[in-house]
Amino acid sequence: MSLLRSPRMFIPAAVVIVAALAYAVPAIAFAGKVPLGTRVDGVDIGGLSPESARARLDEGLNRRLKQPLTLIAANKRKQLTPAQLGLGFDAQATVEAAMEGATTPTGIARSLFGSRQIRPVVTVDEQQLAAGLAGLAKSVDRKPAEGGIRYQGLEPQATLPKPGRTLDRDGAAQPVRAAFVAGRTSAELDVQVTPPALTAAEVRRVAATTARTAVAAPVTVASGGKEAAVSREELAAGLRFVSDGKGGLRPSFDASEVSAALAKTLVSTAPKDASFKIVNGRPRVIPSQAGRGADIEALGRAIGEAVAAGSRRVELPAVARQPRVTTAEAKKLGVKEKVSSFTTQHPCCAPRVTNIHRIADIVDGYVVQPGETFSLNGVVGKRDKARGFVEAPMILNNRFVNDVGGGVSQFATTMFNAVFFGGFEDVQHMPHQYYISRYPAGRESTVSYPQPDFRWRNDSPYGVLIKTSYTSTSITVQFWSTKRYDIESQSSGRYDVKPITSLTDSGPDCIPMDGAEGFAIDVWRIFKKDGKVIRKQRFHTVYDVEPRLTCTKS
Repeated sequence: MSLLRSPRMFIPAAVVIVAALAYAVPAIAFAGKVPLGTRVDGVDIGGLSPESARARLDEGLNRRLKQPLTLIAANKRKQLTPAQLGLGFDAQATVEAAMEGATTPTGIARSLFGSRQIRPVVTVDEQQLAAGLAGLAKSVDRKPAEGGIRYQGLEPQATLPKPGRTLDRDGAAQPVRAAFVAGRTSAELDVQVTPPALTAAEVRRVAATTARTAVAAPVTVASGGKEAAVSREELAAGLRFVSDGKGGLRPSFDASEVSAALAKTLVSTAPKDASFKIVNGRPRVIPSQAGRGADIEALGRAIGEAVAAGSRRVELPAVARQPRVTTAEAKKLGVKEKVSSFTTQHPCCAPRVTNIHRIADIVDGYVVQPGETFSLNGVVGKRDKARGFVEAPMILNNRFVNDVGGGVSQFATTMFNAVFFGGFEDVQHMPHQYYISRYPAGRESTVSYPQPDFRWRNDSPYGVLIKTSYTSTSITVQFWSTKRYDIESQSSGRYDVKPITSLTDSGPDCIPMDGAEGFAIDVWRIFKKDGKVIRKQRFHTVYDVEPRLTCTKS
């Protein structure tokens, strides 16, 4: 028997050997390296060792971290870099993923004859991503507009509810992450609709029923045996119907416009501020006194509850009324010397003199606290006959007309000069339209109710006591405090002078006018301390031409 074999017996063995070598040789050559042809987001890491591949990825992918990603929600856009959103790449995990199966026959074949693209492994800092989304949410989120009812005159005006919207923050992380992984430059985020508690039908129903009934008649406010009425117009001005959070509307009343007047009416005993009496040229404190009156703080809530109950009457409890300036406070105010005084003259016995004296009596003894802004209209209120004011001429629409309280601008002018020479801050003053010769040009002020007002601020750390006095031909205003400055006044000459014009009018209401030139003038207030000029303040005034008006019989 022959031991020789046919050559055909060696062919299968050779094939196996060749195949084994075809796998083994590249497997040995590629061992420990990233398969050839491997790209990560365009970065070629094929054939590199893991360390080299990680270094190349860190360098190549770093640019992606700086490219802005536009987040879009409800047509609002916000650009943030991935780094700002807490997004990053894990180069180590990406390389490990690229090397999986690299030494398998399939992996060797892909390395020899193919290529592949793989996504980078992404890291997310959830806390930073949430912070980035919160910035977008600020512009996207919108609370539902619950709607409500207010008034135009006495007519209810309905504002219908509208839904709100909220950025879906929980669902936003996935599209942001996906956009970043895919290399997109923007991500669309979902927005959730937030429905209002109210319905349009409910708002319309209340506007047509309850809101009309609410202002059908005045509301009577009673306290301590006294009563006052809140008119229909005052009710409508302060009344609103707002969401109760349960799908209905509730009345809400803003009492700010009526509280001051009601506080004065519904008072059992008026509180008295601590003030001062000048004794031998020095101020002496007059103690304050507490008063008692309606609890005005509860007025808004009480009227709202009355409207809800369909009642036209409100009972307010009487409470203690504390003075604006207590005795203890007055003693600490530094009111110790006269810091300014000014007097203006006027003819005797005209009706306007009654008004000047009346306003002087109201303001006399008022203490302006440090930092307080004094409003002449705020302290005195509307001039009316009930408080002793009478009709007298005032300037209105370029003419003199009779009005209750006319002539009190002389008091405003006198006080303005006390403010001027006391060195206090001028907040609001308006010179007269026409120059009036009894006043210093460019250093005077008109006043009417409610505007123009005369206001000044006590910009000192001390209180200011206002003392007034008068004769039949003069009015004086003094300020007592702690002196800070020596004040001087300088005036320019008159310029841009315009001549008097003449007019003729008729009718029972015609009041003659003497006429005065129009001109401009500048006045400087000069602040001095220890003989040195601290600063200067300029007041620029322009006076219109006052026509010479002759009244003829019609």
